[in-house]
Amino acid sequence: MSDRSPSPVAPSSSASVLVPAEGTPGLAAMGPGAQHWVDPQALPDSEYNIGDIAGNVPDYAKRLACNTFVSYGIGSEDAFGVWKAFRVTEMTTQRNVRHGDRLEAVVTCELVVQKSMVNGAGAVHGGCVAYLIDNCASLPLVVLGILQDINGVGVTQNLQVSYHAPALVGMRLLIVCTSVVLGKRVMNARCEISEKKTGRPVASGFISKMQPLPAAAKL
Repeated sequence: MSDRSPSPVAPSSSASVLVPAEGTPGLAAMGPGAQHWVDPQALPDSEYNIGDIAGNVPDYAKRLACNTFVSYGIGSEDAFGVWKAFRVTEMTTQRNVRHGDRLEAVVTCELVVQKSMVNGAGAVHGGCVAYLIDNCASLPLVVLGILQDINGVGVTQNLQVSYHAPALVGMRLLIVCTSVVLGKRVMNARCEISEKKTGRPVASGFISKMQPLPAAAKL
């Protein structure tokens, strides 16, 4: 018997590619006077088609999460081009009855492995896998933070990655990330990457993030 409520909406079979909108600033472009944490409601619209994202998360939260992901996780158009092959397919919240009926967010993504992501052996580079987990596992925390009016963006403090099998060019990967804890200072999420066609595990990870403190005022 499952300890989680099923998603009320099945994942979409297709979704828009998540890429930065023209003129989207990265975090560095926010200026030295920017606040010490990222406010999703203050970020520019990524113009991502949220109509292609299934799940019971309200549209406004899907929109803000994608805006945060593009501005803070992806950056400018000339940044690492992994996201040109990346799709968000579902954003869902559910109650975990085994953990005090705690609300958790689950974000599902898909990615087709490109030649630019692989190492000399023809498999996705371990650094690219870590990059995917760092950014994708942050998404459910952002979603949950938006819904609970808590800042769920934070900065990565610790990232644990386990590599299970190689992922080759052309392989479609399924990336499922779930929030674990969203506190006032510390937040955690887990991530599982598998080959969509066979279900074979490719990698898994656990991310710990924290809210940065403002810089001390200079005397």
